Amino acid sequence: MKPESSVIFFPCKNMEETKKYYTTVLGLPVYKDLGSSVWFDCGYGYLAFCDYGPARPMATGQCISFNLPSLEDVDRMYEALKSRPALGLSAPPAHHTKFPVYSFFFSDPNGYTLEYQRTTD
Repeated sequence: MKPESSVIFFPCKNMEETKKYYTTVLGLPVYKDLGSSVWFDCGYGYLAFCDYGPARPMATGQCISFNLPSLEDVDRMYEALKSRPALGLSAPPAHHTKFPVYSFFFSDPNGYTLEYQRTTD
């Protein structure tokens, strides 16, 4: 049986700060807010953050990638975000040498690497 969607859960440092960031900076709508977890609708699945408390360590080395419909959309997203210096944007969008991807990177308040990309294969 094929799933209808997927959800990936990440621990977060501060639920309210995370919720505000993903809704106001990235424009993702909240699908579910359960208090100790919040789910964001990404179109074909969900990205969720949980407050596990201080005993649970943060995930490390994670990259959360958002796929956009076109290379031009990647460029437009970069332009929209580059006026926010606190995001720590990487270099402008570029084609990767190892993967068939055109993208750029930045960080969220939890320290996770975020990427807006378009595959080019």
